[in-house]
Amino acid sequence: MKNTYYITTAIVYASGKPHIGNVYDVILADSIARFKREQGFEVRFQTGTDEHGEKIEKKAKSLGVTPKKFVDDIACDTEKMYKMLGSSHDRFIRTTDEDHVKACQEMFKRLYDQGDIYKSEYEGWYCTPCESFYTDSQLVDGKCPDCGREVYKAKEEAYFFKLSKYADKLIDYINKTDFIVPESRKNEMLNNFLLPGLKDLCVSRSSYTWGIPVTFDDKHIIYVWIDALSNYITGLGYPTGDSDELYKKFWPADLHVIGKDIVRFHTIYWPIFLIALGVEPPKKVFGHPWLLSSSDDSDEGLKMSKSRGNVLYPDELCSIYGVDAVRFYLLHEVSYDNDGVISLKLVTEKYNSDLANVLGNLVSRTIAMINKYHDGILCNKEVKESVDDDLYSYVNNCIDKTIENMENLHVQDAVDAAFDIFRRCNKYIDETEPWVLAKDDGKGDRLKTVLYNLSTSICKGAKLIYSYMPETSDKILKMFSVDDISLGTLKEYVLKNDTKVTEEKENLFERLDYEKVKEQMESMQ
Repeated sequence: MKNTYYITTAIVYASGKPHIGNVYDVILADSIARFKREQGFEVRFQTGTDEHGEKIEKKAKSLGVTPKKFVDDIACDTEKMYKMLGSSHDRFIRTTDEDHVKACQEMFKRLYDQGDIYKSEYEGWYCTPCESFYTDSQLVDGKCPDCGREVYKAKEEAYFFKLSKYADKLIDYINKTDFIVPESRKNEMLNNFLLPGLKDLCVSRSSYTWGIPVTFDDKHIIYVWIDALSNYITGLGYPTGDSDELYKKFWPADLHVIGKDIVRFHTIYWPIFLIALGVEPPKKVFGHPWLLSSSDDSDEGLKMSKSRGNVLYPDELCSIYGVDAVRFYLLHEVSYDNDGVISLKLVTEKYNSDLANVLGNLVSRTIAMINKYHDGILCNKEVKESVDDDLYSYVNNCIDKTIENMENLHVQDAVDAAFDIFRRCNKYIDETEPWVLAKDDGKGDRLKTVLYNLSTSICKGAKLIYSYMPETSDKILKMFSVDDISLGTLKEYVLKNDTKVTEEKENLFERLDYEKVKEQMESMQ
């Protein structure tokens, strides 16, 4: 049984500072990578930046810097942001990295030598922001069908890849595997693109110079399809290099985590390139929904863009709510197959209801009761009642549901199942009324048992949320002096007798005032 797990995100285009919608990929993939590590897998997690293209060349020129200087700054800031958000990636790949450049050139040459790439001429409507050509029928109201911007007529010499040559093999692979999820994305790719027939794909450009040169024709640079998509294997050392062992160990990728808008590129172009090279395609591509931006007086969202003025940035949100709260909101808000919505009002409401009330208040009052009634010492006196069994049964069921949902990539449902533990713990406090037990000298052992059961259940929940909120998880476990808990034995786990809890009266999540949150955000604009 393969005990490795290779997960990637789409590499973000290095044209500017990533907004909160751009980084959802990374937070989602990081939660899956962390969970797989907790399950005992040897995980390889890769993310990075896509740094070539006409758009970057023009932007750098307008700023009076070289394209390389421009992307160096963007890539540096992007990786810093990812690390700030808790990303546990093993490699941050850049398409300007020397090993990627050489590998990409080798792949292009192999495809050309075997007759899959040929030179011709392209004429069509070109959109600079999307770096894509379109036919008359593809335009929407005379504009780009993807971004809605102006297009212009362009004609240039280019190399093309014979997509249709391998279409039948890809269709067979898709039908026999779980390659594309959710199911709706699979049906879209089959019915809208593959079954109607594929056209040959433009894979080089000659109208600008910022890109990876074609080794045998210096007038051309390798276009984004081969350049950017190939990062998933070049980052492992394919086809040559010092990291070849990584490629042998981790390929094929277990999961590509991407946005639903780029499913076609990852599930048609990318696997066909690989099939042509004799390389096994990735096992699964998850085309997740978007995180949309909303005004604070609406629950409906729009795709984020600077032109709309509805962009929220991760560093600004984290300075107000904290990293784990931002991670929690994103993972809980975007479901497996439906878009999520974000606004300051929605985040603040979720923060107060789930983090401050459900989790923060639960931990702080539990710690306070243990310190008040038993000098901070936990001890199981095993004075049981049926409500105790109900608690443990519910908690263990939540553990099963969380693991099952993570296996199926239903991360939102997994987060919710984990938080159900904390909700149930709050109910257990109401059911057992520790403050009433404390007033009865004959109920001392029962009180100790209740607080022990409560604490054990909180620690199980804390361990379960590690993948989503690692800092919070570690804080809670430290408050209960726990360092011996693992996901594999979580259902059987119990706290040791005489465990000493912290004396600090820390509230993990203080309630926030929405009006003050707005003022803070406005001061950062």
